[in-house]
Order: sequence, then structure tokens, then C-alpha cells
Amino acid sequence: MVETPPFAPKYPFIFNAAQKLLPSRLPGLPQWVALPNMRYEGGGHLGPASGPFQVTDDPGAANFHVPSLSLNATQRTRLARRSQLLTSLGQTPPGADDSGIVDALDTYQQQALDLLGGSAAREAFDLNREDPRLRDRFGRNVVGQRCLLARRLVESGVRLVTVDFPNVPGQKAFSWDDHASVWNIFEQMEIRLPVLDQAISALIEDLHCRGMNRDTLVVVMGEMGRTPRLSNFNGQPGREHWGAAMSVLMAGGGMPMGQVIGSTTHKGEEPKDRRFHPSDLLATWYRFLGIDPMQTLPDSAGRPIALLPYGTPIRELG
Repeated sequence: MVETPPFAPKYPFIFNAAQKLLPSRLPGLPQWVALPNMRYEGGGHLGPASGPFQVTDDPGAANFHVPSLSLNATQRTRLARRSQLLTSLGQTPPGADDSGIVDALDTYQQQALDLLGGSAAREAFDLNREDPRLRDRFGRNVVGQRCLLARRLVESGVRLVTVDFPNVPGQKAFSWDDHASVWNIFEQMEIRLPVLDQAISALIEDLHCRGMNRDTLVVVMGEMGRTPRLSNFNGQPGREHWGAAMSVLMAGGGMPMGQVIGSTTHKGEEPKDRRFHPSDLLATWYRFLGIDPMQTLPDSAGRPIALLPYGTPIRELG
């Protein structure tokens, strides 16, 4: 049981049609936020309207601001005038938004204008509204503060937030690409693991304290496993890419937690019990999100593309 800290605020709930507890959605917020931008995300053939709202700066920095949301009074007035012009003309006037958000979203023009001109998004991104002790609990580093910002965004109504583990300020560590030719894996684990442990444990604890664990699923994973045996590069140890086996940590989502599902051989080389595929994970997440994994979506040529060609939700998480 997690004890609620004295500074944890009360969390307002509403019921949706599925009888799930969900946060009140604030107007003018994007559906998907990437902290920061990552190379392989995007809407694919669904178009840029399905892409993420990207925030590249460190939210823990004293001068942190989101450029697309940092309009001064004059810019907001101009935006309001151009919004009226947009309505009267029924199309996006050239240069209405220098950040390109309005043009990119196309049919979601009004949502983009709400994002740029409203106050809800600016407040949701403002970590100064959080208790300093809670910010300390997450860790005063870029990873911890991004995890705290992710919770704040989800609490405000954003439906998906991705957090990348970038470089740790003042340290050599960058990502988890632990090739022997890059750096000493043992030295880097001593740098990264405490940061990861603190941020993820604080995030899970905070979600529980606010009652958000029933509706918020935390997924901690990489894109592949690493070689079970150490490699060597000029006397420096490391681990290379390994696609045969990997691990994924999940917490919350109203799913039964506290279990280890599946196993590998004793050296971590191959799956042993309950072999899963990436599509099984996707099917599990789609079920949680209320998405039918059997549906098809048209590509740019109108051809039906299966959302998930194969895959079965993990029964232990049902």
C-alpha cells in the first residue's frame, strides 16, 4: 500500500460511457505529446494530424517554455483576428501560424487555435504549479521532470505521452545504446539506473496517490533486448542489439499488477515460457484504449490496412 503524501492534491473524477474514471478534459490540449521529439513517431499514412505535439526543452529548466504556447498579448490578438478570418473564409489563411501547427492539423484547425490561444495548455505545461517536494521526489533532472510533466498532462486530459530518456546533464550517459564501442556499460548503468528508478517509482506512486492508476497505464520499454553476453571493444565492455528476448515493465491501467509473465532461458537468450510477440503487447494496449485491433484503416490510396494483422491480448492482464 502506498501512503498518500501530505502534499498530494485531491483528484476530480467524472464517469464516461464505459464507466471508467477519467479526468475532466480541458479544451485546447493535444491528444498526444512527445517529450521530447523522437525520430520514429508520427501519424504515418494517417497524416500529420495524428502526429504528436513535440516539446523539446527541459521542463525542469528555469527558462522552460513551449514556443507554440508562448504567445504575447499582441500575438494572441493577431491570432484571434486570423481565427475570425479563417471562419469567414472557411480556410486557413497563409501565415496564420508560424509554428505550422494549424496547417499540419488541417481538419483540426479549431483544436490547434484553441491550443495556441487558450490558457489550458499553458497551465498544464507549467511545472511551477507543482509542490517543490513532489518535484524533488521525481528527481531534479530532465528525466524526472518530464515524467512529472507527463502525469500533469494526462491529468489535464492528454491521452498519450511518450517520454524519451535523453542525456543526463553533467554526465556522459545518453540513451540506452550500450555498445562496447560507445562506452563502458557498467559505468553508465551506475549513472542511469538511479535516475530511472527514482523517476518511475515516483510516477507510479503519484498515480496511485491521485487514483489515476485505474485509468493510466505506464509502459517502460526499449525497442529491443541486449546481447546476453558482454562484448569487448579495446577492453571496454558493452552489449549489442538482441532481438530474441527483451523485458517490458507495465503498471496501472486497472490491470492486475505484481506479476511476472513469461520467462527466458537461464542466460536470458531466448523465450522459454509464455512467448510473446510485439503484436501481443499492441493488442493488450489497444484493448485498454478501447480500440478494436481487428479494424482496418485506409491508406493514402484508399486500400484497407489492418491495424493489427495478428496478436492476442495478454490474458493475465485482462
